[in-house]
Amino acid sequence: MFEQRLNRVQAEMTETGVDALLLSVGPDLPWLIGYQAMPLERLTMLVVTADGPAKLIIPAFEVPRVVERPEVFSLVGWGETEDPIALVAGLVKGAETVAIGDHTWSRFLVELQQSMPRTSWVGGRSVTGKLRAMKEPHEIDRLQAAASGVDRIAAALQAGDIPLIGRTEADVSAELGKRIRAEGHAIVNFAIVAAGENASSPHHHPGDRVIGPGEVVLCDFGGTTAEPEGEPGYCSDITRCVYTGEPPAEFREAYDALQDAQSKAVAAAVVGAPAGSVDKVARDRLAQSDLDQWFLHRLGHGIGVEAHEDPYLVAGNADPLVAGNAFSIEPGFYVADRWGARIEDIVISTDDGPRPLNNVSHDLAIVEA
Repeated sequence: MFEQRLNRVQAEMTETGVDALLLSVGPDLPWLIGYQAMPLERLTMLVVTADGPAKLIIPAFEVPRVVERPEVFSLVGWGETEDPIALVAGLVKGAETVAIGDHTWSRFLVELQQSMPRTSWVGGRSVTGKLRAMKEPHEIDRLQAAASGVDRIAAALQAGDIPLIGRTEADVSAELGKRIRAEGHAIVNFAIVAAGENASSPHHHPGDRVIGPGEVVLCDFGGTTAEPEGEPGYCSDITRCVYTGEPPAEFREAYDALQDAQSKAVAAAVVGAPAGSVDKVARDRLAQSDLDQWFLHRLGHGIGVEAHEDPYLVAGNADPLVAGNAFSIEPGFYVADRWGARIEDIVISTDDGPRPLNNVSHDLAIVEA
């Protein structure tokens, strides 16, 4: 798996005229070699050139943490009195164009630029972005397992098995986090719980507001799965809404339009469709109900070893969807100081049509007040 990924990366480097790729902290490194760099002031950096195994420059005392894959990379441990920037610069000496990982700390980039003043620099996403976006079959299996886990939590929420009335948003969020871990996730990435007027903030931070009767509760949650040592985890992400009692007709009508917009957008996410065109499908449907003015964000983001990655379903993105792309479809409406709602699924583009990974009900669930 990792050797094949390295070969694909090197082929992409050759095609795009990149002489070297430098990866430090962030998701590219575990995706490519199965090692997650600690965010330290001591540099860890994978040096990839156009052919042959890569080299992992790493603090010597961190070497025991690495699952070695000599067919993919060799280890170069550096001691406390050595200069890792000089080591990296020496390995790519003469490189005209270098791609550097998007999450690399700026201090390391600045030092590398000072050591290599004649080099042109581009973002690592220019090499790894579209490769990571085309999910391999086993990656889709991992994403499906993650999605099925959060589906079960969402189903419990809709069934009223997770009490809401009288609890704080933070308390419900903590319970969602526990359930995410119990469903095979190593990390809770987020567990948004937004009640009533707080649901008008797409990324609301759950606090001490007590959930009451007669209001919407928006729950957006996900995590990163636990995988065998040396393999990256994969992310889940789902949003469902429940109402604590009978919703007013105005909200129900708006929610019905949202549900239709989400369904139409999923159906539009076919191979070959420009990413931005899928966003437009949802936006146009919401416009029919005068809700487009309250749809404040893009329709979706890619997902994999990172919660947000390529491709992005946003106006202006003309890149066509390809088989293996994994992304969220999550239209919403957010009426300031009043209420909001969002429906989110993870979807895979396949040659046989869009495949949703989340299959729990999209209906507005009513729980007893």
